[in-house]
Amino acid sequence: MNLYFNQRLAKNYHSKSQIIRVLSETWVTENGYCPNCSEQPLTEFANGQPVADFYCAHCNEQYELKSKKAKLSNIVNDGAYKTMIERINSKDNPSFFFLTYSKAYAVNNFLIIPKHFFTPDIIMKRKPLSVTAKRAGWVGCNIDLRKVPESGKVFLVKDQKIMDKESVTQQFQKTLFLRTQSIESRGWTLDVWQCIDRLDAQFSLNQVYAFADELQLKHPENNHVKDKIRQQLQVLRDKGIIEFISRGHYQKLY
Repeated sequence: MNLYFNQRLAKNYHSKSQIIRVLSETWVTENGYCPNCSEQPLTEFANGQPVADFYCAHCNEQYELKSKKAKLSNIVNDGAYKTMIERINSKDNPSFFFLTYSKAYAVNNFLIIPKHFFTPDIIMKRKPLSVTAKRAGWVGCNIDLRKVPESGKVFLVKDQKIMDKESVTQQFQKTLFLRTQSIESRGWTLDVWQCIDRLDAQFSLNQVYAFADELQLKHPENNHVKDKIRQQLQVLRDKGIIEFISRGHYQKLY
């Protein structure tokens, strides 16, 4: 994998956004691969595709690419809020590649967040554009990566270090069980998973119970939060995310 963009491809472009689009998309085409099945290369959709940028011809996974010349941040700008929510709730929403690059046009980070980690909860609604704006009233959104469990951030390149392809695929596939859940059930699983992320490698049931009030605020319709916590710990244990080590005590497996 070559971490440098081919800058010669940009010689006929003048717009910065067009230059980065061409350089980053070409880099992914030439160096990227499908995290779900490891097939290479990925195929670009025709220009104007409203849903995604790339797809895997082998397993049909779809991917959208977001590139930025900066450090990897927790808040990522996206497009229209309504469109994003509709995509999350659809069956053909893509997974997201996030790529950051340096001033020297070298890839610093390249990661994927699988689509099953996208719930309405991680989409932040921005204020409507003012009445004086060209698109007055338009409402955009941001993606809040802080609300994605660490296991949902699958790095292909991290701090300019190329990650092992087999490990990438294993990490991606380990969370596919989330796709079989409803949006509501998945929301609960991810919320409890995030709480676990904030604890040490070994943790107790009582430590997770300490998040009960926080989870109650997220799920005001549920009056049995502790029961739901135990249920989600069981789900995560069955899927190999955590393991039971003794009564009321668990160990992270990631």
